Amino acid sequence: MKEDLAQKAVIAALSCNWEEAVRLNEELVSITSDDIDALNRLAKAYAEMGKVEKAKKMSKKVLDIDPFNNIASKCINKWSGIGNGTNLRSANLLTEDFIEEPGRTKIVTLMHVGPQILLNSLDSGDEVKLNPHGHRLSVITSDGKYVGKLPDDIAARLKSMIKMGNSYSAVIKSISDHQVKIFVRETQSCTKLADVPSFPTEKIDYVSFTPPEFVHKKEDIILHEEEEII
Repeated sequence: MKEDLAQKAVIAALSCNWEEAVRLNEELVSITSDDIDALNRLAKAYAEMGKVEKAKKMSKKVLDIDPFNNIASKCINKWSGIGNGTNLRSANLLTEDFIEEPGRTKIVTLMHVGPQILLNSLDSGDEVKLNPHGHRLSVITSDGKYVGKLPDDIAARLKSMIKMGNSYSAVIKSISDHQVKIFVRETQSCTKLADVPSFPTEKIDYVSFTPPEFVHKKEDIILHEEEEII
């Protein structure tokens, strides 16, 4: 019976059916009060529902049973400073969100990240937005909170390509203390940049004894027409 309940609880969590996950894991804990797996799952489900204080209570209960439990320790740290009502719901994490395509996708480590309390509320798979502003390309949450900014070289290139008509999506790839990585994908390419990779794998600046018109790549020539040159 417990095995069936545990399997159903895992399926409920994978389906983001957090209410059902709470019900099933609570039933498991009522059968075995020191079921660490069920308590960890229950903490996760409570957090996803915005019941952060209950989530913390479950994680602390796990640490009372197993002081070195890595999952519970990470959760306590992640939820520190966060109270009830905070939206911690994870996006449905699709495998295709992280499929790499040469030239069209890139994993980027953000610079000058936002406050830790905001980072604690984010998770892998959360959608974020690229926000061009001045010479920067910032990353913000769906409700406009600052997460970090792209490195200057990548920001300059993407700002030029966005200005010319390209579109991009971004999701959180991974997040830890003071470090955020996002997965950026080109979702639309304008006609002028149809054959130009958003993220070239290499760039040759000069080859000896070769006329410049044969050295520069197509993307260099096109982007040179814009004001913001990489």
